[in-house]
Amino acid sequence: MGYDPPLSGVTVLDLSSGPMTAVGRLLADLGAGVTPVALSGVTEPVAERAPLATAINRHGMTPAAVDPADWRRLLAEADILIENTAPGSVAERMLSVKTIRADHPALVILSISDFGRDNRFRGWQATTPVLHALTSELSRSGIPGRAPLVPPGSQLPYQVAAAQAAVLTMSVLLDRLRTGTGDLIDFAVLDGAMQTLDPPFGTAGTASGGVALNAQRRDWNAEQLRYPIIPCKDGHIRICLLAKRQWHGMLTWMGRPEEFTDPSFDSLRVRLGSPALLAAIGRFCADRTRTELEAEGQRHGVPTAAVLTLPEALRTEQVSQRGLFREVDLGAGRRAPVPIGIVEIDGHRASALTASAFVAQRPSGAPILGARPRRDEGLPLEGLRVLDLGVIVVGADTGRLLGDLGADVVKIENSAFPDGLRGSLTSVSHTYAAGHRNKRSIGIDLRGAEGRALAHRLVEMSDVVLTNFKPGVAAALGMDHATLATINPGIVVVDSSAFGPTGPWAARMGYGPLVRAAAGVTDLWVYPGAKDTFCDTVTVYPDHVAARIGALSAMAVLVRRERTGTGGAVSVAQSEVMLSHLAAEIAGEVPAEPTVSWGLFPAAGEDAWIAVTARDASDESALRTVIGDEDLAAWTARHTPVAAMELLQAAGVPAGAVFHAADLPDWEYYVARRAFREELHPHGAEPFILENVQVHAERIADPPLRQAPLLGEQTREIARDLLGLTDTEIDELIARGVLETAGH
Repeated sequence: MGYDPPLSGVTVLDLSSGPMTAVGRLLADLGAGVTPVALSGVTEPVAERAPLATAINRHGMTPAAVDPADWRRLLAEADILIENTAPGSVAERMLSVKTIRADHPALVILSISDFGRDNRFRGWQATTPVLHALTSELSRSGIPGRAPLVPPGSQLPYQVAAAQAAVLTMSVLLDRLRTGTGDLIDFAVLDGAMQTLDPPFGTAGTASGGVALNAQRRDWNAEQLRYPIIPCKDGHIRICLLAKRQWHGMLTWMGRPEEFTDPSFDSLRVRLGSPALLAAIGRFCADRTRTELEAEGQRHGVPTAAVLTLPEALRTEQVSQRGLFREVDLGAGRRAPVPIGIVEIDGHRASALTASAFVAQRPSGAPILGARPRRDEGLPLEGLRVLDLGVIVVGADTGRLLGDLGADVVKIENSAFPDGLRGSLTSVSHTYAAGHRNKRSIGIDLRGAEGRALAHRLVEMSDVVLTNFKPGVAAALGMDHATLATINPGIVVVDSSAFGPTGPWAARMGYGPLVRAAAGVTDLWVYPGAKDTFCDTVTVYPDHVAARIGALSAMAVLVRRERTGTGGAVSVAQSEVMLSHLAAEIAGEVPAEPTVSWGLFPAAGEDAWIAVTARDASDESALRTVIGDEDLAAWTARHTPVAAMELLQAAGVPAGAVFHAADLPDWEYYVARRAFREELHPHGAEPFILENVQVHAERIADPPLRQAPLLGEQTREIARDLLGLTDTEIDELIARGVLETAGH
């Protein structure tokens, strides 16, 4: 049998417009039948020449203009409805999603707006710079003393938010299959952008040393030492020297210069605090080409990536062999290369362009998940069990997201190879607490046959396995899909990697900053006219959004499992997720000429800025009603960022204070949306502020309060309750090192 798209048979009605049409694109590429709908009085007629980004999101879809009678019929036959009418508008009243919800209780409704529909900010306006500002991401981008730097990608906050929206929608659909009841999701683009691009209270990379992003400010010089970008003969390279073994590889590669052989340089803190070391590496690289340095670095175990331009990245053998792009007719005489799917399912690129003509019957039940016991805590993934072997950020976030939505997530780990995000086996950092809440931990040594046998017994009673090891490691540990499918044919295995499982770069180590360099993003993240001002150092992008793509795809395959009985393999390449976010730019989109009142402007206070983005003449006129004839920069300089934002947004002008991360929990919007919560972790040094609500919906509760575990903290509980071992058997396995508990 050929490739069976996981969402085949799922029907989606899409009333959305603008950048959030990216949600429908994600669902269509996973096999759903997505119909863009023009509904009289609610949406505009389908334009013959849509904006390029929208055309990319809509390719392969057949739009439909419907009258009220057709609309009622379509609603009765649909599984998912997506809409983004403006809050308070005539269109919102005419559509009346609450009436639709009452009339069609099985329908999953994704109601999208910039700021949600349940608070006083519902009428505020967003743009890409405004979203970057209000998520706090912008405060970490750029060089101190200069205006913050808006990251590349004209619709990046919307695209990452779309991944979050798709995850939440899929979790409700999966639950609908077993309960018969859908839900109405009040999704705010700002929430999705904050949680999914570079979350200030989420997990951060190993270079942060466990320090959460909310405790970091722009420090461009210090950041250059974490993932240094080094000038070389024909451009720049970026290297990673976080691990001790990586440093030893660099030391050997450089010929072991005496001034750096002191054992103190084994300490990451010492290396990061040594400008002399960075200068020496610079001298070492100066007369070598990017290609030479990449090859030599990889040979010495030093993760190394050339800083490529976007055109160079697209011409690499890796991108070519992987077949991410295809020339597509975008209508109105436009043809352009577009991504044809950013995830692989069962070895096939999941795309509407690669699907067969076969369409499955509409999913109507859940014979597998429907038989699972539920805790009745109001969470859509209750009864689902996930084995989490993931590490660092993308590994942490994928499992945490599923745990927040109700799955029983069991983290399998071992003290010989602990998750690099831990930092300590006896305490829990803020960033670890953020990434591993709502998980249980069992310590198992997978290197031996006994440990693998225990893990395989857990696989027998699980639904999903998450991995993001270096290539070949999962297979060596017996935790790859080929092995696990023989144990449990219904298992879904998600693998996340830097560049994908095939191609000449498949074996490359994939730290986010190196992937950004190789994908052309780092080269774009510079101040205009200043090509060496690389400013993508603090951000954790694309780990968090890649995690969403993995979680979304896993749930989609679980939907398929309900009709086929078998699971599948999911593979996500982080570099391809990033390139998909630049699809419009790659296709040749020409940015609109900004108005005079578009940019970052200084405000009253230290390192205080505001994004003001008048989109057109109407916005310019509204802005003038607020500031009169005064120069905009002079006006903003007299106001605090929040005061200026309030005045401008009240007039309908998109504006956003450039918040620092620590500002977010107390801002009225995030308080109203219950975005954050505080916890006192028994193994943490101080109270942690963590993300809270994932889904604003009628039937879904806030995430559970289970705290991130120490390594092996629930080993006895899991071994007893799931594996059926006696206390004596558990003690014996612990004594021989097959199992581990916290502190042993």
